[in-house]
Amino acid sequence: MLVNVGILAGGFGTRFADRVRLDGDLTVDLATGTVEHHNGVAPDWTVHLVDTGLHTGTGGRVRRLAERLAPDGTFLLTWGDGLSDVDLDALVAFHRAHGRRCTMTAVRPPARFGRLSLDGDRVTRFEEKPADGEGWVNGAFFVVEPEVADYVDDDTTMFEQEPLRRLAEDGELMAYRHDGFWQCMDTAHDHAVLERLWAAGAPWGGGTR
Repeated sequence: MLVNVGILAGGFGTRFADRVRLDGDLTVDLATGTVEHHNGVAPDWTVHLVDTGLHTGTGGRVRRLAERLAPDGTFLLTWGDGLSDVDLDALVAFHRAHGRRCTMTAVRPPARFGRLSLDGDRVTRFEEKPADGEGWVNGAFFVVEPEVADYVDDDTTMFEQEPLRRLAEDGELMAYRHDGFWQCMDTAHDHAVLERLWAAGAPWGGGTR
């Protein structure tokens, strides 16, 4: 199961329904209200859109969803504001191999500024925005066991703060190192970068060349 704990934009559920209705042929029985899909184009998905509250923190959302997640066991978790070509099968295999409660994908985002090496006032080395400039950071693609909900105190809790700190202290947080593509979309600049990448061929898949 994949869980996105962000706030869903208005009409998100309608978009899922429209995707199925508009992709292929339909037979609608007005007497019974049933809809039959033809051509075998409907994806084999089960999508739950759950209202966890407008002001609920990311940890609070995970906690509220715990009852739905527990029967399925291990689940994948993300925020939905980052793009990556991380190999999810390899990520899950890594998680199952170490047996801890939570795996975080660690990524190396490009540095925002060039790096200087100095000897007094003399520049001895300059690198323009090195890929490892900011070290390993949280890439926000997680594999999680249901027990992680116990690390969330209440609705105000942010998952990326106290729960992750406590998981690390308990030895229950592991890092899956991803050296491939990763890019967040937090600012207008990030949006422009991703638009250019999409037009050039989208390293995360799709796009035009």
